Amino acid sequence: MNGDVLIDAGPLVALLDKSDRWHRLCAATIRTLEPPLKTVWPVIAEASHLVRNLFQAQSKLLYLIQNESLEIVALDRDDIPRIRELMTKYHDLPMDLADAALVRVAERERINRVFTVDQKDFNIYRPRHIRRFALLPSMISPA
Repeated sequence: MNGDVLIDAGPLVALLDKSDRWHRLCAATIRTLEPPLKTVWPVIAEASHLVRNLFQAQSKLLYLIQNESLEIVALDRDDIPRIRELMTKYHDLPMDLADAALVRVAERERINRVFTVDQKDFNIYRPRHIRRFALLPSMISPA
């Protein structure tokens, strides 16, 4: 197992918004992780949309990429069939593009850990390379 961690939109939003119910837990969790955390452009787009009304939050989000706290893992045409397959398989949740892209990258890069507040869905997703993801924070209980 490699030490990489994929980060979903929820923790990014929580880290940028001190009023978010997950802020304290996500802030404590990120202090235990080695940068850079990895993510995909669909996650950045989702997080950017969710913080669009917070002053300078989008700029801070992009700065996390610029200062290499976040690493964007590339997706290409070869990833699309598996992303489509995942979205079809989990259509009843439904699985969005950001989650499908994270699962695909996890499979391709053999990443086992995901930092997400969407643990219900990520506990259901079954990546090809492991039985289930190791989810962070390990114990969800918002303040």
